[in-house]
Amino acid sequence: MLNYKHLHYFRTVAKAGAINRAAEKLHLTPQTLSGQLSAFEQRLGVALFRRSGRRLELTDAGHTALTYADEIFQVGAELEDALQNRAAAPVRPFRVGIADVVPKAIAYQLLAPALTLAEPVRLVCKEDRLEALAAALSIHRLDMVLADRPLPSTMDVKGYSHPLGECGIAFLAAPAVAASAGSDFPANLHGAPLLVPGEDSALHGPLLRWLERRGLQPVVVGEFDDSALMSAFGQAGAGVFPVPLSTAGEVMRQYAVVDLGRTLEIRERFFAISVERRLSHPAVVAVSEAAHQRFQHANDD
Repeated sequence: MLNYKHLHYFRTVAKAGAINRAAEKLHLTPQTLSGQLSAFEQRLGVALFRRSGRRLELTDAGHTALTYADEIFQVGAELEDALQNRAAAPVRPFRVGIADVVPKAIAYQLLAPALTLAEPVRLVCKEDRLEALAAALSIHRLDMVLADRPLPSTMDVKGYSHPLGECGIAFLAAPAVAASAGSDFPANLHGAPLLVPGEDSALHGPLLRWLERRGLQPVVVGEFDDSALMSAFGQAGAGVFPVPLSTAGEVMRQYAVVDLGRTLEIRERFFAISVERRLSHPAVVAVSEAAHQRFQHANDD
């Protein structure tokens, strides 16, 4: 049987990155903690750490073990909370995987309706690549995955992709960059510095093909997997950057950037991926219904 004290020691070391720091938190000597870790690795039959300079790095097996450890202790905290608050209404967890290419503002907009249900839920968000999230969904460790594409048919995972909606694209830039580019859209993109989503984004290919069809040749100065980081570079004047129309107003206010132009010829699409053919989880249903209304309004504006 798994030794949960050893699991706790392992998790603390993994978070701290070093035996000495973890030993201080656990009020153990480094020698004792090192011995406990060795016993845990022997029990599992795998190495969980490898040394990199003065730090300890997780092996592939260690990353897997840490994922499970986090969930085990999270469930333990839920159990403790449930027992201590038996008189209170139970709070249903809503575990959502968010593909790392989905803009953070979009993720918030899509998930916010789940927090206003009559039956309260506790939102638990996990961000990762779509492949890893789909695997977690398949073993029911997630209730839903938010993605910018349907579940790939090449993946050996049974799931259903429910369209949430789609919207056009706005091109934003810092005021100085916008002034230099001019107001003749989309010609103002020609020769302008451009920031684009990374290759994992479903928007990457369609955006570049649209520019090519239009005969536009901006100077691509950066690719970003994280849309918030791309917006920060755009705010600093590094270049023009695309955002979904549904979040354009919010991004303009937050980053003090301006609108160079908009197009419905490029569409960014979003999906809720579930193991259910027909949605039944109340929070997933709320997300789906609110999303259709939001994207309809965004495209009409």
